[in-house]
Amino acid sequence: MPTITLPDGSQKKYDAPVSVYQVAADIGPGLARATIAGELNGELCDASDLVKTDSGLRIITSKDSEGVDVIRHSCAHLIGHAVKQLYPEANMVIGPVIENGFFYDIAVEKPFTEEDLNLIEERMRLLIKQNYAVIKKMTPRDQVIAEFTKRGEEYKLKLIQDMPDEQSFGLYYHQEYLDMCRGPHVPNTSFLEHFKLTKVSGAYWRGDSNNEMLQRIYGTAWASKKELRNYLQLLEEAEKRDHRKIGKQLELFHFQEEAPGMPFWHPKGWILYQVIQDYIQQLQKKNNYKEIKTPQLVDYSLWEKSGHASKFSDEMFSVESENRTYAIKPMNCPCHVQVYNQGLKSYRDLPLRIAEFGSCHRYEPSGSMHGLMRVRSFVQDDGHIFCTEDQIQSEVADFMQLLFLVYRDFGFDDIILRLSTRPEKRVGEDYLWDNAELALEHALNATGLEWQLQPGEGAFYGPKIEYSLKDCMGRVQQCGTIQVDFFLPERLGAEYVAEDGTRKTPVMLHRAILGSFERFIGILIEHYEGKFPVWLAPEQAVVLNITDRQSEYCRKFEDSLKNKGFRVASDLRNEKIGFKIREHTIKKVPFLLVVGDKEVETGTVAVRTRGGDDLGKMSLDDVCSHLRREVAKYGRREASQAP
Repeated sequence: MPTITLPDGSQKKYDAPVSVYQVAADIGPGLARATIAGELNGELCDASDLVKTDSGLRIITSKDSEGVDVIRHSCAHLIGHAVKQLYPEANMVIGPVIENGFFYDIAVEKPFTEEDLNLIEERMRLLIKQNYAVIKKMTPRDQVIAEFTKRGEEYKLKLIQDMPDEQSFGLYYHQEYLDMCRGPHVPNTSFLEHFKLTKVSGAYWRGDSNNEMLQRIYGTAWASKKELRNYLQLLEEAEKRDHRKIGKQLELFHFQEEAPGMPFWHPKGWILYQVIQDYIQQLQKKNNYKEIKTPQLVDYSLWEKSGHASKFSDEMFSVESENRTYAIKPMNCPCHVQVYNQGLKSYRDLPLRIAEFGSCHRYEPSGSMHGLMRVRSFVQDDGHIFCTEDQIQSEVADFMQLLFLVYRDFGFDDIILRLSTRPEKRVGEDYLWDNAELALEHALNATGLEWQLQPGEGAFYGPKIEYSLKDCMGRVQQCGTIQVDFFLPERLGAEYVAEDGTRKTPVMLHRAILGSFERFIGILIEHYEGKFPVWLAPEQAVVLNITDRQSEYCRKFEDSLKNKGFRVASDLRNEKIGFKIREHTIKKVPFLLVVGDKEVETGTVAVRTRGGDDLGKMSLDDVCSHLRREVAKYGRREASQAP
C-alpha cells in the first residue's frame, strides 16, 4: 500500500490506492478546494488519478505555474464545449497551451467573426457558472475510435491514426462534450472564470499551406482577476506599440504580397538600419573582426557536405541553373569556413575573428510570419571566431563584454543568460564537451550575473550561451548567442598548424549580438514606441517656419546642421505652425526647431521636444552642442563611452 512523500519530507501512509485530491483533503480542506492537479514522481497528473505505489507527490494549485497552464489547457477544452453547442457542425482539431494563453483549431465552413467570438465567450461563461465536474476516463483505442466516429470528429480520428502505438487514451468529459487529451485538466470549471478570448485567425492543418484552412481561436487565462486585468492592459499596450503599425506611421518599411516575408525599407527605415549597421561595424573593427562578404547562391553540394541540407532542407530556397542546383544562403557558417580555408593557418593566426552582415533567406510558413519579427529575408550581424580549445573561455568573455555594451547602448539593461549543455545525440568526444561547457560556465561566472542552466538543450555540435533581453513591457526577447562548434570545421576540412607542427582542427565559435537586424529593429520600435533615442532617430530634428519670410533662414540652418553630421529636415509648407508641430510630434521627431521673425533677427531657433517641452531659444552652436550631448547618451540616461 502506498507511502506518499510530500515536498517537505513528511509522509502519509494509506491502506489502499488513493487519489491526489484525497491526499490534499487529508492535508487540509483549504488545500483540497485549491487543488488543480498533482505532480507524481515528477510527472503531472489529474487530481482524480490514483496513487498506487510509494511515490513523491506535490499538490498543484493556481499559485503554481503548472497550475496556470492546466487552467489554460482546460479553457481550450471549454472553447470546444461552447463551439459544439453553438455550431454543432464544427470539427474540433487541437487545443494546446501557448505562452500566456491557449488556442483551439477548429474546422468550420464559414470563418468565425468577431461577433462569433463574443458569442463563444458568453457561452463559455455560462458553462463555467454551472460549475460542472470535468471527468477523466482512460479508454481503449477501439472505443475511442468508435466514439469519435459516431460524433463525426474526423480530425480526432486523424490524430489517433498518428499514434499507432497508443492502446488507450485519456478522454475528458465536459457534460455532453468529449475531448481527447493527455491532460491533466482542472477537476471542475470553477477554476476557469478568469479568462478572455483575444482573437481569431486562420491556420493551416498541420501548419502546411497545402492543407485546408482552419479557424484558430486564441485566448488567455490566469489564476486571478487582477492577473487577467494586468495582462489585458499589457496587450493593449502591446497593440499600441505594434511595430507594424508604427512602422507604417513613421514610413519605415512595408510588406506586400509580391514578396511575402521580405520587407521593403523606406528612406527613413533604411537610415535607421544603416545607423545600427554602422554602429556594429565600428565596434567589430575595434575588436579585431575582419569583415567579409560571401555569395547569396551556393551550390547545394556545400550544404550537403556541411550537414545543413539534411536538417534544414524544408527551410531552404533553391534555384536551378546550367544543370546545377543552388541554395539561397539560409545561414553564413559554411561560407565563412570557405574563407578560413584559403591559405594554411598557424596557431599564431588564431584566434581569427571574421564577421559579415550576411543576407539570408529561409522559408517560413505564411501563417507564422509576423511583420519584422519573423521574416523570410533577413540580415544577421554574424561572426565566427576560429580558435584553439584553450582560447574558448577568453574569447567568450571578450564577446560578452562587447554584447553587454551593445545592449546597454540600445537601452536594454535586463539581460537573461542561459547555458545550454550537451544533448543525448551529439558529435565530439566527451572531453571536448567537458572543456567547452566549463569554459562557458567560467565566462558566465566571471560576469557576476545570475544565469540559468538548460541541460541537454545544446546543439548536436556543441554547447551554447543564449542572451535574452527584456523590453519595456517585460517581454523576453532572445537575441544574442555564442555557440561552440566541434563539428563544422572538421566536416569542411578546416585546419591549422599547431605549435608542435601537427595539423589540428580549430574550434569554431558562432556568435551574434543582435541576431536578425529585421527582428531587432522590430523590438526597438516596440520598446521605444517609435520614440527612438536621438542617435537612432531617422530624423533628429526638423526646422519649421511660421511664414514664408523665414524660409531662406530655415534652409540655411538646416544645411548647417547637416554639414555638422546631423540628420535634419525642413518643413516649409504653407501650413499653420500648430499643424506642423502636431504632425512632426506624431512622427516622433526628437526636436522641433521653430523659426519666426524674432528668431531670424537673433540668429536662433525656438527648440521644442516631441514631448512638448519648451527648451527656449538656441543659437546654431547651442543646438549642435545639445544634439551632440543627446546623441552621446545612446539609449542610456547618461552619456556613453561607446564609439
